[in-house]
Amino acid sequence: MNVAHRGKKYVAAKKLVDVGKKYDVLGAMKVVKDASKALARKFDETVMLSVRLGVDPKHADQMVRGAVALPHGVGKTVRVAVFAKGDKEKEAKAAGADIVGAEDLIEKISGGWMEFDQAIATPDLMGQVGKIGRVLGPRGLMPNPKVGTVTFDVAKMVKELKAGRVEFRTEKAGIVQLRIGKASFDADKLAENAQTALDLIWKLKPAAAKGTYVRSITVSSTMGPGVDIDTGVVGKVAEA
Repeated sequence: MNVAHRGKKYVAAKKLVDVGKKYDVLGAMKVVKDASKALARKFDETVMLSVRLGVDPKHADQMVRGAVALPHGVGKTVRVAVFAKGDKEKEAKAAGADIVGAEDLIEKISGGWMEFDQAIATPDLMGQVGKIGRVLGPRGLMPNPKVGTVTFDVAKMVKELKAGRVEFRTEKAGIVQLRIGKASFDADKLAENAQTALDLIWKLKPAAAKGTYVRSITVSSTMGPGVDIDTGVVGKVAEA
């Protein structure tokens, strides 16, 4: 596809977005799906939710970080590695973990093997897992107790990650971004995923955050135009 043709399709997709309008969650998802169809990409685009918060992530007491189990998943097969031994190793395997191990798994990863998307560790093995922190950390794969991936309840966590549990944290300028599904999802399923994430982000408001907490919400497909969501709906729904 030449650049000019690609540009025309984007213009056509952008015309589907009512400039200046703040959509409700379901309405925004319908527009995102229509725009994705207008783009006619040869792959199933990922739908991303972007929330700009009134926080300064440079301050630890204003960092917003969490994990949300999306009701309809994200449309992606998640490969889960678990650092565990003994009975916990058996539990992880029974729950559907893709690879489970202890010293042997740590050695395999040290040798360059990285064929997994999420990692879980039992607390007793974190001292050893920490040895490969320089490998896992930059890739966002280091198990972390703050998001529940350091736990003895490995079976529950494996199932949540496989079902579409998504981690998020505030980036520069106080923006939180997370994937909420694929453009092929029904609009109502995308809306439910988005609302679940938005409600949790609302509940995680830091006490140190001053002024307007949720400043803007935008949703878009991988290559599509952004669609603004009415920020006023989030608080009302979350408080209901």
